[in-house]
Amino acid sequence: MSTAFTTADKIWSNVNLASFNPASNKPYGLMENQAIAVSDGVITAIEPASIMDEGQFSAEVIDCAGRWMTPGLIDCHTHLVFGGSRAAEFEMRLKGVPYEEIARKGGGILSTVKATRQASEQELYDLALPRLQSMMREGVTTIEVKSGYGLTVEDELKLLRVARRLGNEFPVRVVTTLLGAHALPPEYKDDADAYIDLVCEEMIPVAAAEKLADAVDVFCEGIGFSTDQCERVYRAAAKHGLAIKAHAEQLSDLKGSVIAARHGALSVDHLEYLADEDAAALAETGTVAVLLPGAFYFLRETKLPPMDALRSAGVKMALATDFNPGTSPFTSLRMMMNMGCTLFRMTPEETLAGTTCFAADALGLSDQAGRIEVGLAADLVLWDISHPAELAYQVGVNSVWQRIVAGEIANV
Repeated sequence: MSTAFTTADKIWSNVNLASFNPASNKPYGLMENQAIAVSDGVITAIEPASIMDEGQFSAEVIDCAGRWMTPGLIDCHTHLVFGGSRAAEFEMRLKGVPYEEIARKGGGILSTVKATRQASEQELYDLALPRLQSMMREGVTTIEVKSGYGLTVEDELKLLRVARRLGNEFPVRVVTTLLGAHALPPEYKDDADAYIDLVCEEMIPVAAAEKLADAVDVFCEGIGFSTDQCERVYRAAAKHGLAIKAHAEQLSDLKGSVIAARHGALSVDHLEYLADEDAAALAETGTVAVLLPGAFYFLRETKLPPMDALRSAGVKMALATDFNPGTSPFTSLRMMMNMGCTLFRMTPEETLAGTTCFAADALGLSDQAGRIEVGLAADLVLWDISHPAELAYQVGVNSVWQRIVAGEIANV
């Protein structure tokens, strides 16, 4: 018997694993009828459950009665912290009001920027908390939170501070991303280069110095920022030791994904307009393709990401909510898994990998989370299901039996 079981803090026994551990060499990384030992928040051993017949254990033993366990779900692309609501704008669009008119009346992203700037840190925290709780109730144990609705140095830092506070006060791992280059603020409406100067020379240095950001993101698009401007942001991020990510190829093919990959991007996100031949560039650098079916659905898009090309090239495909007030107001990662299947033609196994092991890769956490493997964090979910495919198949029924963060049961 492994000494890890005799010295463990907790043991989960009689459990079936969708581990995504490559050593399994089975779909979902299946490992049936197992026992897992955890100490100090880390998985220390995985053995057949029959090991529990071999002796006495001082650890707390949880009999899982044949339930299924997965890695904790990871939502690797969200805009969780913002002020205001865009529900009225949603209604206007459905009544046929053109976006240009909505914008003239104060709608669009700048309405969220205005509301976010006016809100205090406490108000933003109070707004973000129920959103986060709804995600945790569905089994999320790690979430990435982007800024991007302040568009001044102080307001962007305000959003990042709220995100850090949420991670410090609740049993969830929060990864923060500075998205200063999200949109052009009204103060710089005629001078995008000057705003990029602000992002590179003031925003990124102070976010890095105060350890408020783990990564830097950009919106590389015709209505966002040019590839040259985005490269300036990438270089500034690298100078200050921050990882890079990119919103790219959502509305057009600017080759933003290829350029971001060349700069070592952890992920490129959206990708509806990614050219088939550019998938190889992502595979070559290990850059993860983060697919966002919520925005595709909400905006009634029709052009799918190049799924066959991504698969053929061997690109890792993650899946996330893109939770935000304007284009994907959904906190349900389980619903995104279903949409990944129904809209993007993914398999249930691909969607679960996309919200566990590949989502961890997209956040630079592959050595910490996303798989059930000795040496990784015991961030896990125990489900009342008969097969892992149910997680993408059914939406709206809470199947979480236990949510486990750093080895502690942390149900919401």
